[in-house]
Amino acid sequence: MGLFSRNKDPLRIHVLVRGRIGEGWVDLDETVRMPEGATLGALLARTDAVGNALRDAVAHSPHLSHTLMWNGERRPVEEHRDRPLADGDQIYLLAPLAGG
Repeated sequence: MGLFSRNKDPLRIHVLVRGRIGEGWVDLDETVRMPEGATLGALLARTDAVGNALRDAVAHSPHLSHTLMWNGERRPVEEHRDRPLADGDQIYLLAPLAGG
């Protein structure tokens, strides 16, 4: 195998953040790579659009920290911050919309 034939971050994590977060609208749908052993906390700590969107959502819409969806199941952020990610995981934060 050549030097560049393998990605050093083998985990692919699908992150979706959508809805009104704080004063603005967020529409993020990205697949990011993380190293083996990375946790939800490491994903939140990223310094790119994905990490920023996740942190802003949790900080500006505290109810979202309790309704984070991880592979289709609700997983509150604080209870799962140290949980390791796995290849193919899906992390969703969908802000509720109200209408009338």
